[in-house]
This record gives sequence, structure tokens and C-alpha cells, in this order.
Amino acid sequence: MLYFSKLKILLVLIFTIIFSYFSISNFTKFDDNFFSRNINLGLDLQGGSYLLLEIDNSPVIIQKLQNKLSSLKKFFKDKNIRSTNWKIVDNKKISFEIDNTSLEEVLSLLKDKESVINPYYQRFKTHEFDVEESKVSSSNNIELQFSKYGLVQLKSSSQEQAIEIVRRRVDEIGTNEPNILKRGSDRILVELPGLDNPDRIKTLLGKTANLTFRFITQNESESFGTEKLSFQDETEEAVVSKRIILSGDNLIDAQPRMDSQSNQTVVTFNLDRVGAKKFSKATSTGVGKRLAIILDGKIISAPNIREPIIGGSGQITGDFTFQTATDLALLLRSGALPAPMKIIEERTVGPDLGQDSINAGVLSLIIGFVLVICFMIIKYRIFGFIANITLISNLLLLIGILTLFEATLTLPGIAGIILTVGMAVDANVLIFERIKEEIKSEKNKIIAFDNGYLKSKSTILDANITTLIAAIILFILGSGPVKGFALTLGVGILTTLFSVYFVARLLTAIYVIKNKNKEQLIW
Repeated sequence: MLYFSKLKILLVLIFTIIFSYFSISNFTKFDDNFFSRNINLGLDLQGGSYLLLEIDNSPVIIQKLQNKLSSLKKFFKDKNIRSTNWKIVDNKKISFEIDNTSLEEVLSLLKDKESVINPYYQRFKTHEFDVEESKVSSSNNIELQFSKYGLVQLKSSSQEQAIEIVRRRVDEIGTNEPNILKRGSDRILVELPGLDNPDRIKTLLGKTANLTFRFITQNESESFGTEKLSFQDETEEAVVSKRIILSGDNLIDAQPRMDSQSNQTVVTFNLDRVGAKKFSKATSTGVGKRLAIILDGKIISAPNIREPIIGGSGQITGDFTFQTATDLALLLRSGALPAPMKIIEERTVGPDLGQDSINAGVLSLIIGFVLVICFMIIKYRIFGFIANITLISNLLLLIGILTLFEATLTLPGIAGIILTVGMAVDANVLIFERIKEEIKSEKNKIIAFDNGYLKSKSTILDANITTLIAAIILFILGSGPVKGFALTLGVGILTTLFSVYFVARLLTAIYVIKNKNKEQLIW
């Protein structure tokens, strides 16, 4: 029946008022931080920067081959399999030789479906490495090269890690609602709404941030090997050991600070338990030596170790400004990229273009809304007026919910709002037309109106639920603007159902009960 309890009326009013309040907060400043929320604007509305990054997986492949070579050598040694002439060929293959007596055993180990040294078969029905064999004098040469699925898995893992690191770096800067997406197997799309000067973020994303601590040495014949590296300012060079004392993996925090003694900006860091133990041991045995702090192949600083550092913390000195120290700390906190990246495409969307899109979207919404209002009033008179109030409440609810969760609104999102208006009107038209039919056969006007709502319910629910399912699929599988459209459409469907079956029905009930004795209630 067209009956609403006082509690239900109160809940409908409270729900509508609260979200209307959130909706209005987009146009008015409130003192309360909770209620002074706003819808975030996407790149196409607010303007900002668009960056397409490409991952260079060559170092990842080489590192993977080197690790595999080391693990295979150890594995064969433990199995008492004689192997010689280990090397990496063209940065693509692992090559080694074995004698004839071990050939079948080695091939079996490498090609077995349950192989522990050549995995992936259970998942991909192929191994991580393809095996090739050939005869070399009295020995057999075996070459291992990444299989198709092994290479796909390697690139996918590298891309996932890179996306996570990029997201950390972007979040640290404080960019509002960035959009970071996969593109193919080795590219990452970064959209930064509101960022019209991307130089800083480009610098941060362009650094691998591979941090290592190594001793400077004068002994070029050291067992671990040495290499000559230049300082960051290119003023001098130093010979450093290839032995890594500590890496950035052991870093848990880094912050810019002002050193009270030297009055210089420094970067302080804290290590995890394993890192603190390694650092303490290295600095205890290396008192008097210079410890090079190396970032991406450049020496940042090389202080003398005067005493053991046992607290698991330290500081990096250099010719830092507070900004450069902040950026370095940010890079160290976010972690190192698995592979270098380069920017292959860059675009900047100006705020004027975004404002033009907003104006065009709002204008189309207003025009559509006004035409709908006029049609409903002409067609259904007082009930058309009720439907229009419902439409307004629907829009307020929709914008309020988006505001509460600080969702990102895109140009396709505005299209989703316009589509929501159309679906809300369609629901009201279905109800009113059904009421007309019920009035012809039912003498009791209240029952006729109630039947109109009840009998049109299944049709309206079917149409809206199927559209909601499509919106959910688009949101899950889509990206960027598609997600924006799906979000507003999905939320709009929910607010439409609420406004039609609670707001509109409440207003209809109030009018019908007060005017039940009228000869004609609906045209």
C-alpha cells in the first residue's frame, strides 16, 4: 500500500538531506573537514600531465641469466655433475659444457615436468627455459634460452613491480587521484590530473634508484673485482669494489634533515634488522676506509668511517638543497625500479581545455534536464512535477555519493550522469503509464496507484539491474575514462532506484491520500 511509517519517512529525509549536503559542498566551503569534500576532476576536465613510460627489460634479463647461471653451477656441483665453460652468450643465453656420461642426466633434470631447476611447466605447460644441445669435440654444449612463457612471466613481473614503485613515488608527491595503468607488456601509462609542470615527476620516474654501499679501494686486483665510478657532480672518480656491503632493499625509511653540526641538508636513513647487522659488521672492519654511497652508478658521497655504526641508522651527505634531499629520500623510501624506464610520450592538457569540457558537459546536462522537466509537466501535470523533484533529488544523491568517496569525475563520467537522468525518467514514465491502466480497472484510487508501483517494479528492476551488471563489468575490466563512465552510471542506477521507490513514492502517497476524492488524479 501507499503507506510510509514515520520512521521510514524520517530515514528517507535524513538520507536525502545528508547526501544533498555533500553535493552542495562542491560549490560551498564548509568549516567541517568531513563535510567539506569535493569530487576530484580527471585529466580531461582538470588538465594535467600524461606520461607513457617504457621499461627496458634488458638489465632484468641479464640479471636473471646471471642468477640462473650461479644456481645451476651450484646445483650441478651438489649433484657431482662435471660442467665447464659457463658463460652468457649475447645477453640472451646460458651456455655450458658437460661430458658424455652426464648428458642424459642433465637433459632429464632440465626437461622433466617436475624440474626444480627449470620450473613453470605445471602452470604454462612449458618450462622457463628452452634447452638446446650440440656436440663440441668430446663434450656436449647445452644452451638455455628463455621460453615464450618464461619471457612473458619475466616481463610481467617486472612491469608489476615497476607500477608499484611508480605508484609509491607519485603518491609521495601528493598528486591527486593519479591514474597508473599497464600498456602492453613493457609500458606504463601515468595520468596526473592538475599537474601542469611534470619536470619533477619526470626526474623521479626516470631514476632507477638502485642504492648500494661499497668500499673505495686502491687494490684493483681485489677478488670481488673493481670498477671506476664518477661522483654525482662529475668532479672526480674513484675505484670501488664490486662487493656490495648493503643495498637499498635493507632500507626501511629515509628523511631529509638539517644537520645541526654542519648546518647542511642531509638524508637520514634507517635499516632493517638484517641491514643493521650487515652495516655494523662492515663499518667495524672498515674503520679508516671510505664507504661509497652509490645511486644508479654515481657516487653520492664517500665519507670516511671513523667508528663502527651499530645503531642501524646513518646519514647521507652531499651538496643537497632541501628539495634534492627530499627527492632522494622519496626515491629511497619508494624502492628501486626493477629496470630502467624512459618517457616515450608526453602530453600536457591545459586547464582551459578541461574547463571547456566541463562547460560543454554541464550545458548538455542542463539542456537535457530542462527538456525532460518540460515534457514531464506537460504529460503528467502534478505527477510530472513530482517526477521532476525526484530527478533533482536523484542528481543530488548521485553527486553526494561521488563527493563522499571523493571519486574522480571524467568527461565520460558526465555522460554517465546524463544517461542516469534518462533512465530515471524512463522509470517514472513506466510507473505512471501503469497507474493509468490500473485506474481504468480499479475503483479504489489508492489501490490503483499502489498496483501501478508494484506491477511496474519487475520491469524497472530488470532494466536497471542488467545495466548495473554491465557497469560493474566495465568498471572491473575497463580503464581510465571507461571506469569514470561505469562509476557514475553504476552509482546513478542505485540512486535512481532509491529516488523512484522512496522519494517519488513518498511524494505520490502524500498527494494521493490528500486528494483521493478527486474525480481525476492523473492524465
